[in-house]
Amino acid sequence: MSVLYAFIFSGTVCLLAEIILNHTKLTPGHITTLFSVFGSILAFFNIYDFFIKKCNMGAIVLISNFGNSLYNAGYDGFVKKGIIGLFSNMLTKSSLVITSTIIFSFFFVCLFRSKD
Repeated sequence: MSVLYAFIFSGTVCLLAEIILNHTKLTPGHITTLFSVFGSILAFFNIYDFFIKKCNMGAIVLISNFGNSLYNAGYDGFVKKGIIGLFSNMLTKSSLVITSTIIFSFFFVCLFRSKD
C-alpha cells in the first residue's frame, strides 16, 4: 500500500509542477525553489513528517524534502545552540544529498553526451 501512496504523492507533486510550468511564466528554477519553500512550510506545521511516514520514498526523493531537511536541521541547531546554531547546522542533514548530486551529475555528464 505504501508503494501506491508513494506513487500518488509523487505523481501529484509532479502534476502540480507540470501545471505550473505550462500555465505560468515560471521557469523550472522558480518551481524548484517554490517546492523547496513549500516543503519547509509543511515541515513547520509537521505535515511533511506525516507524508514521509505514509508515503516513504515517495516523499523523500522529491525536491520538497530538501526544504524539509533544511528546516529540520536549522531548527535542531537553533534548539541546541541558539541563533548561531540555526546557521551553522543548516546544511548538516542535506550535505550528503548535495554532495551525491554533484558526484552523480559528474558521472552522468561523462557517460552521456548532449544532442548538439
